[in-house]
Amino acid sequence: MTARDMAVTGLGLVTPAGVGVEESWTGICAGSGLAARDEVLAGLPVDFSCWVPDFDAAALLGPRLTWRIDRFTQLAMVAARQAVADAALDPESWDATRVAVVLGVAAAGGDTWADAYRHLAEGRVNAISPLTLPRSLPNMVAGEVSMDLRATGPCLTTSTACASGATALGIARDLLRSGSCDIAIAGGTDCARVPMGSAAFHRLGALSQRRDDPAAASRPFDVDRDGFVLSEGAGIVVLERPEHARARGARIRGYLAGYGASADGFHATSPRPDGDGARRAVEAALADAGAEPADVHHVNAHGTSTPQGDRIEANLLGALFRSGTPPVTSVKGTIGHTLGAAGAVEAAVTVLSLERQLVPPTANLNQLDEGLDIDVVTKAPRAHRMTGALSNAFGFGGQNAVLFFRAA
Repeated sequence: MTARDMAVTGLGLVTPAGVGVEESWTGICAGSGLAARDEVLAGLPVDFSCWVPDFDAAALLGPRLTWRIDRFTQLAMVAARQAVADAALDPESWDATRVAVVLGVAAAGGDTWADAYRHLAEGRVNAISPLTLPRSLPNMVAGEVSMDLRATGPCLTTSTACASGATALGIARDLLRSGSCDIAIAGGTDCARVPMGSAAFHRLGALSQRRDDPAAASRPFDVDRDGFVLSEGAGIVVLERPEHARARGARIRGYLAGYGASADGFHATSPRPDGDGARRAVEAALADAGAEPADVHHVNAHGTSTPQGDRIEANLLGALFRSGTPPVTSVKGTIGHTLGAAGAVEAAVTVLSLERQLVPPTANLNQLDEGLDIDVVTKAPRAHRMTGALSNAFGFGGQNAVLFFRAA
């Protein structure tokens, strides 16, 4: 590690692979697609998604709190509580003014807005809940988590589309480096598996149309990929200044060493064909960490399963690692695309990969698309010696965020 690296001391995951870090890791390592027909999306052209199984928010958070917050906030709050417990931190005893909350979100309160619009269309204005705005505004996820954990330091929400969670981690790291806080609860959350989300992404041509076999629909880097699968979830990482973590005897699971961000400046939904924006974000993350491509032993790819996006990312990686790429994976084959949560969920999985020296497989990759010169792990997890890894996140608007982690 270097003096600029920030310690990862806690992880929290709520994903379609399971509620909890171990449950999610086990499900992701199983290497099977989890998409299925979704009754929430019944009757739509794309009527399948990935969702968190057996997520009983009332049991986990209590009915009073559950009623007050939208599902995207429920997911984040459960993951945040997990991460804080994993870090062996006690909100009753920490210096709350030195604890930051930085969370990323893209779609935010879809369920809440759908209910409000339905009442409005029916002419029942007085039926619209007075909690509509507090439940649905993007900033409220960070606000609610800060209230729940009694954290009164910097409290921010990032929104860089599918890069939101990774952006949040990068900004949290910067806050720690600046001395603004000692602890940062950072990550991302989203729940876009709502009718409007599915219909809108379908009209964009972004979703897989594989209605006859939803479980095989998300297939990053495969020759037959045809779009991504909507999902939901949350990923939370507790970051600390290393001296703070050591002083309290914390277990350090890894280090966030580098963060790079860039804009394509090209198109609202399509990435630059030459991958220049993504390349600059990768190079910035490595430079920030004082690392070289040779220090990257694994890449957790953005890999959404879209024809254009996967090719651009694969070409970027092939050019970066001229002598052959390190093992690459995309967890979206298993859990779909969690949008604003993706960068944080995948960052947590990257930390676990470094910790366990194991690269999860990419589900549904049966035949690598022609011309993609990358080493994608498939079928089963691969044991691999590694001390550094990249986690890529690219979003609509050409917003790119890349994180570089070191093993503890």
